[in-house]
Amino acid sequence: MALYPYFEPVPGGDTAFTVDPPKIKFGVGALREIGADARALGMTRAALFCDPRVAKLAPLEIARRALAEAGIDAAIYDAIEVEPTDRSFMAAAEFARNGGFDGFVSLGGGSTIDTAKAANLYATYPADLLAYVNAPVGEARPIPGPLKPHIACPTTFGTASECTAIAIFDLVEQELKTGIAHRNLRPSLGVLDPSNMTTLPPSVVAANGFDVFSHAIESLTARPYTKREAPKDPTGRPLYQGANPYSDIACMEAIRLIGKNLVEGVKSPGNVSACEPLMFAGMLAGIGFGNAGCHLPHAMSYAVAGLVRDYRAEGWPSNHPMVPHGISVIVNAPAVFRFTGPACPDRHLKAAEAMGADVDNAPLDEAGNILADRVIALMQETGIPNGLAGVGYSEEDLPRLVDKAHAQQRLLVNSPTPVGRDELGALFRGAMRYW
Repeated sequence: MALYPYFEPVPGGDTAFTVDPPKIKFGVGALREIGADARALGMTRAALFCDPRVAKLAPLEIARRALAEAGIDAAIYDAIEVEPTDRSFMAAAEFARNGGFDGFVSLGGGSTIDTAKAANLYATYPADLLAYVNAPVGEARPIPGPLKPHIACPTTFGTASECTAIAIFDLVEQELKTGIAHRNLRPSLGVLDPSNMTTLPPSVVAANGFDVFSHAIESLTARPYTKREAPKDPTGRPLYQGANPYSDIACMEAIRLIGKNLVEGVKSPGNVSACEPLMFAGMLAGIGFGNAGCHLPHAMSYAVAGLVRDYRAEGWPSNHPMVPHGISVIVNAPAVFRFTGPACPDRHLKAAEAMGADVDNAPLDEAGNILADRVIALMQETGIPNGLAGVGYSEEDLPRLVDKAHAQQRLLVNSPTPVGRDELGALFRGAMRYW
């Protein structure tokens, strides 16, 4: 029996969903407790991952002191690339293989946490890079067994990598962003301390906030789990199962918190009281999409990030052109909502209301447009670039964008509306400019 009409069973569809909740600790000052946490996980020698910028900030010293006071030897690895690449993943794995570590601590954004996940994987079960990478880009080989304990301590709030079993990176020569997805990648513990966020520039807060929102709305509007083909072996149920009642709860609250707090967070980025609801929203969205999965905006974002030519975003330390993840996602999102709105209009309308839109007497057939318009207004208010043109693309780039996005089948199949190359072309064209 369906809990809600959206999950009405269909012939041949799945009748169950699996909940894989992360283990998390949340609160101001939580970072000071990671020594005890690491010791409880059996760590005696830890690889402490951070990027060069975080290496100069107070949270690193807090983490080092907490580990030392717990009697844990820690070796720092700070050669993290913002928006990691195949090369940076393999360099980190070599450090992990040679260090004699029995655990990992990552301190930073999604790039750092994902790099630690990959290093843990390839040091524990060595293989060619593409062995574990999602199909059709890689072999999608299952991870053979458990990894070493990993405590993930975010200093941002967008990626929710501390909650998820995914590691994302750029395949540089293929100009493609892809990833590894397997339950064993999920950190043993996520430690979310809002005081770690107080040094984030306003532009980073804005991009991260929209990444949180996109995680949540994509999971809320994803194809329902009941319309995914039932697995022949129940242990083969995919990590991304589609929308489900468990994820819905977390995603709706995440959207509400972003709608209520994002603008204030951008205006007052150093205020812990402004950081706390944004970090909590990121955690909730991570719980939601970690079980339901994302779809079109994220699939398209990997093409946008992978094909970047010369765009450099204010506020991000980087030695190469890049479109930060939150920006690469949200520049596609309004075009997508106009497209997917008819598939589940009530869900789009509820999301628009949670984001602050006036939906009184709004017709359901306008739900996608109402949500898109509200997102565009918030993009303008928080300084997000104006669509794909704002990050350096033109209509001449459409064929290559379509090719790269079409490879992201793991995400595309989660869309509530089926998509092929023609639909992707129209979506990218619609995302070129919004104002």
